[in-house]
Amino acid sequence: MYKFSNNQIRFEDFHQPVGLKMDPDNRWIKKAESIPWLEIEKRYAKLFANRKGNVAKPLRLALGACIIQDEYGYSDEEIVLQIQETPYLQFFCGLPGFTLERPFDPSLMVYFRKRLTEEILEDVNEMIIKKAEGNEVNIDNDQIEPPQNKGTMIIDATCAPSNIKFPQDTELLNEARETTEKLIDKLHNPKDGKKPRTYRKAAHKNHLKIARKRKKTTKDIRKATGQQLGYIRRNLDIIDTMLKNGKELSDKDFNRLSTIKQIYEQQKYLRDNRTHHVDDRIVSLSQPHIRPIVRGKAKAKVEFGAKLDISVVDGWTRLEKQSFDAYNESSTLIEAIERYKQRTGSYPERVLADKIYRNRDNLNFCKEWNIHLSGPALGRPKKDEVRNKRQDYIDENERIEVERKFSLAKRKCGMGMIMTKLPETAMHSIAMSIIILNLRKVLYTFFDLLRFFFIFPITHNPRKNLRFVQ
Repeated sequence: MYKFSNNQIRFEDFHQPVGLKMDPDNRWIKKAESIPWLEIEKRYAKLFANRKGNVAKPLRLALGACIIQDEYGYSDEEIVLQIQETPYLQFFCGLPGFTLERPFDPSLMVYFRKRLTEEILEDVNEMIIKKAEGNEVNIDNDQIEPPQNKGTMIIDATCAPSNIKFPQDTELLNEARETTEKLIDKLHNPKDGKKPRTYRKAAHKNHLKIARKRKKTTKDIRKATGQQLGYIRRNLDIIDTMLKNGKELSDKDFNRLSTIKQIYEQQKYLRDNRTHHVDDRIVSLSQPHIRPIVRGKAKAKVEFGAKLDISVVDGWTRLEKQSFDAYNESSTLIEAIERYKQRTGSYPERVLADKIYRNRDNLNFCKEWNIHLSGPALGRPKKDEVRNKRQDYIDENERIEVERKFSLAKRKCGMGMIMTKLPETAMHSIAMSIIILNLRKVLYTFFDLLRFFFIFPITHNPRKNLRFVQ
């Protein structure tokens, strides 16, 4: 059940106790003013179809807590304490006044992240951008002549690494074996007689032999994986026998058992076929949805997390696609351009992208709609071809803006290490980092203007102001 709040809280309506004087130009107050809370609340209220039951927490409290958490990387317990101790954060979260009571229980943060899905956060991001730009685009579908191309769109892909231990086959198999032993302990009843033997001491001893070696040869790793696979196979047979005899597992344990069986099949295939590649390879038992993403970077050739595409238009960032499966980012270009046309009513004049986006389908699409796609032509350069090196240099310099967005999102907005465990909450964290990027643009644009007019006040002589604008 959800009840709408009375109205959007203004700074003048926020109750301040005697002796507390808050700054109206504080960054959290300016951030709160840049978010259209009422429009977002209407979208959020549709999630609560049932009109009975406990009243859910307000949208402003849920979204505000998620924004603060992703910007600073607080834990669920710490974010509650920070809101409880800071009046500016309480105003940002929509509380009527400063209070020393806890705003909510830390366990509710999981439900906030689940309810604020990727689709909802994309709508929230678009609402924030529209309010910041302050203009609406009227698209006339009945126009005869196509509109002229306008604007520049920059697009690129990256990986948002998740917080998992670097995967090794021996470590993964050892963790799976220990989990099967715990499942056997849960299923066994002392009244049924003696517990089946699992050889856990010998298995642990064999694992330590390979784990303590500094330099592991291929022969050592192959021997260790074979031993662990044998122990896991024995444990899985014991668990299947117990389940056939009427024992039951919880849904969480049953899903974990299914993941272990899949890990066993994959690792056995890798060992039997002496290969390092298998489809949909599982690299984490606790987060089986994570896949290895081959990026070929100097720092790490393979990253483990979600892959995503973002587009940057006039400094505003939008999330075009994200997935835990490795995909070819060139397949998202046409969809991103079509969404640009839906927002603005015309195709972009230029699209600045990496070389991987320049396949034949994308080039033909851009040529059809008179869109300049940065980069060289496919194949060998023609003899009579004359390239505009100045334009290529300008395109390459302007394309760096998307790299700056990636750097800022990973250093300051929580995309550098995704701490959430569930696939839907991990998607939430990535989408939330894009919102924080745009909120930072709104905030620092305001402070830049304030600093400009404070240092260079407007005079009555237009020539004096002109040299500062230049």
